[in-house]
Amino acid sequence: MSPAKLVAVSEPPIARWLFASVQAAPIWLVLRLYLGYEWLMAGLGKIGSPAWTGAQAGAAVRGFAQGALQKTGGEHPDVAGWYAAFLREFVIPNAPAFGWTVALGETAVGIALVLGLFTGIAAFFGCFMNLNYLFAGTVSANPLWLLIAIFLMLAWRNAGWWGLDRFALRWIGTPWQPGEMFHRR
Repeated sequence: MSPAKLVAVSEPPIARWLFASVQAAPIWLVLRLYLGYEWLMAGLGKIGSPAWTGAQAGAAVRGFAQGALQKTGGEHPDVAGWYAAFLREFVIPNAPAFGWTVALGETAVGIALVLGLFTGIAAFFGCFMNLNYLFAGTVSANPLWLLIAIFLMLAWRNAGWWGLDRFALRWIGTPWQPGEMFHRR
């Protein structure tokens, strides 16, 4: 049996430019700041709300989940049965914890994106939240935010160039290439 041959598929020049070149950083800066601001405002609004994090913590999550459960009927339901079960059996009973998690998560994603710190990771968690809102049958701005987050994840190498990633990633590194912090003696 002969060893498998390694085949390298080069990426198109436009993809390399968009997702790896610092010349594209201004594009990602605008998108990153827009999405970060939106997440930050959404999170801060929840942190200051009694229904999310205050005296009635969890009331908003409970109401949101119960609204989603009403979208499970019909021939083409907006909410899948498996997600409805997750909401009914896990989210609603733990609504106060989810209220805090959502409020702090949205705020953290917003701060990280505005600062350009761990941009790809922040975009991933924003993506995760958007997917959960979409699974719950809520459209609003979620498809747009999801699309921007996906592109920011693809552009993780240069999306935070005009931000703290420019310094943090060089110092910390990546899982496959440790940064300066690990080479000091």
